[in-house]
Amino acid sequence: MIGALAITQTAGYGVLYYAFSVFIPPMSRDLHAGVAQLTGAITLAVLVSGVVAPAVGHWLDRHGGRALMTAGSALGALALLAWSQVRSVAQLYLACGVLGVASAMVLYEAAFAVIVAWFDAARRARALLAVTVVAGFASSIFLPLTGLLVELYGWRRALVVLAAGYALVAVPLHGLAVRGRGAPVHVDRREIVGTALRERPFWLLVSAFLTQTGAVAVMGMLLVTYLIVLGHPPVFAAGVAGLLGVLSVTGRLVTTGLQARWPVALITAAMFGLQGMAAVLLPLWGRSAAGAVAAVVLFGLGFGVGTIARPALLADRYGTAAYASLNGALALPVTVAKAVAPLLAAGIAQFAGYPAVMAAVAAACALGALSLVAYDRSERAGGAPA
Repeated sequence: MIGALAITQTAGYGVLYYAFSVFIPPMSRDLHAGVAQLTGAITLAVLVSGVVAPAVGHWLDRHGGRALMTAGSALGALALLAWSQVRSVAQLYLACGVLGVASAMVLYEAAFAVIVAWFDAARRARALLAVTVVAGFASSIFLPLTGLLVELYGWRRALVVLAAGYALVAVPLHGLAVRGRGAPVHVDRREIVGTALRERPFWLLVSAFLTQTGAVAVMGMLLVTYLIVLGHPPVFAAGVAGLLGVLSVTGRLVTTGLQARWPVALITAAMFGLQGMAAVLLPLWGRSAAGAVAAVVLFGLGFGVGTIARPALLADRYGTAAYASLNGALALPVTVAKAVAPLLAAGIAQFAGYPAVMAAVAAACALGALSLVAYDRSERAGGAPA
C-alpha cells in the first residue's frame, strides 16, 4: 500500500498541480488571457480542495479511502480531459474547480488519513516519510516531462496524454492497494471533533500550520522572481529555487530521525525558526551567489516538514478514530492560506518591495514556531485528552 501511495502521490501532485505552470504560456496565447487570469484558475482549484476537505475527511473516517481515492483518480483524469478542450477562461475555471475536488480526494490529506488509520504509532512515521520522500520529487519529474509533451504534441494533446497516464496508474493502484480500518462503532467522531474545536491546542496547531504554509507558498511562488531582482541570471535563479524540492526531502528525513529524541512539535518549531532566519538573511546575503544558496538551503530544510508533522501531531493528541475529520477541519484554513498568501505577497512586493515580503515571511515562520512551542507546553501541562 505504501509503495502504491508513493507512486500515486508523485503522479497526482505532478499532474494535478505542478504541471499547470508549464501550460500557462501556451494557454495564454490560445485563450488570449493574461498570466494573472490563468493563475487564478489553479488558485481556485486549491481553494476548492480546501472547501471540500471537511466533507472528504468525514467520508474517510466512516468508509476508508479505497472507494474515495479510486473515484477521485477517475475524476482527476476526467478534469484533465475537460481542461484539454477548454476554449475560454471561464471553461478553464470550471475544469479547475473539478480538479480541486479531485485533488482533495486523492492527494496528501486523503493518503495520510489512510496511513494514520492503518499503521500503529510505531510504524506511522516511517510510512509517512516513505510516501513523502518519493512524492517530494514530483515537480522534478513532471515539470520537464510536461514541458517535453507540450513541445512534442502541443498543450491540449499533452493534457490528454497526462490524463490517460494518470488514470492508468492511479485508478488501479488506489482500487487494489488502498486499505482502511473504519473507526469503532461506539466512537462518537462528532464529539471528538467538537471537543477539539473548543480547545486551545487545536487552534495553536491551526495557527502554526496556517502561517508556515502561507510562508512556504509565497517562497515557492516568488523566490525565482526575487532572485532575479537581486541581480542573478534567470537560469541561476531557477536552479537555486529548484533546491527547495530536494531539501524538503532532506528536512523530512532529519525530522523523522530526530523524533526518537525530541517532541515532534519542538523539532518542527526549530525548522520553522530556521525558515524565518533564512527569510531575514536573503535580502542581506542574496546578492552574492553563495549567500543566495545559503539562504535557500536554510529555508528549504523546513520546506516539507509541516507535511509530515501535521498528521503526527493530530494523531498523537486526538487518536485515529476521527483523524480525517479533524484534519479536514484544519486543512480548510491552511489551504486558504496556501492559495491567498502568494497573491497578497505579490501586492506587497509591488507596493513595498521584496524585502517587505521577506519580512512578512519571517514573521509568519516565527509565529508558526511560537505556536508550536506553546502547543508543546500545553501538552506537557495538561496532557493529551483521554
